[in-house]
Amino acid sequence: MPELPEVEVSRLGITPHIENQIITQVVVRNGQLRWPVPEEVQLLVGQTVMGVSRRAKYLFIDTQAGSAILHLGMSGKLCVVDKDVALVKHDHIDIEFSNGKVLRYNDPRRFGAFLWQQPNTTHALLTKLGPEPLTDEFDSTWLFEKSRGKSTVVKNFIMDNHVVVGVGNIYANESLFKAGIDPRKPAGKISKQKYVALTAHIKQTLAEAIKQGGTTLKDFTQSDGNPGYFAQELLVYGRAGKACLSCDSILKSIKIGQRNSFYCPSCQH
Repeated sequence: MPELPEVEVSRLGITPHIENQIITQVVVRNGQLRWPVPEEVQLLVGQTVMGVSRRAKYLFIDTQAGSAILHLGMSGKLCVVDKDVALVKHDHIDIEFSNGKVLRYNDPRRFGAFLWQQPNTTHALLTKLGPEPLTDEFDSTWLFEKSRGKSTVVKNFIMDNHVVVGVGNIYANESLFKAGIDPRKPAGKISKQKYVALTAHIKQTLAEAIKQGGTTLKDFTQSDGNPGYFAQELLVYGRAGKACLSCDSILKSIKIGQRNSFYCPSCQH
């Protein structure tokens, strides 16, 4: 599933092609995604795209009439193509523009979403989301105070979108390793000093992933349209059984919340 950096790079990739362009047509070939595609998305026709924004893993195509909300789900991808580019299997939605370009949404598993938000409102899916991790609203004081009395393990705690949005599995593993925190430890048992380190590493890890994705994403008009996971130097994720890059101990893997979790038994405690 695409995580926050991949979604942010998607936003950066499509914006230059559709910003300030007039939407001429919205073609919905399959309206049965995770939720039915609402008829209101046709209000986009005739509107000028004011910008492409992001909240958590949701992308917004913003116009004066309202915003289309896109979520890539587990297998969705966006690409910008010329209007005459042939369709392929699972091309469910096209947004056509006056410059001859099409924003095309492809999703084999159909776990993504294409929704609508009226102007000056917040969609129900977004009302209880926590702060964005790369903003000043998310800091160690917030994380420490939210953790008090929590018995849930810290890895699940920082992946809870009510606490902070967008810290997915890969980046949770990496951030906890850098902060020296055992992912199995109860969130309420971790010190303020540790949360200072963890907050800084979450921000640094996500920002670096976005930077790497932005430098490797040269042209978002390619056929696949999906930047995917970037060629990052992952310290623990996917490295179970290999030597820790800090202490040479053997990295371990366990299941936490049905997700694979990776940690160093020596560095993280």
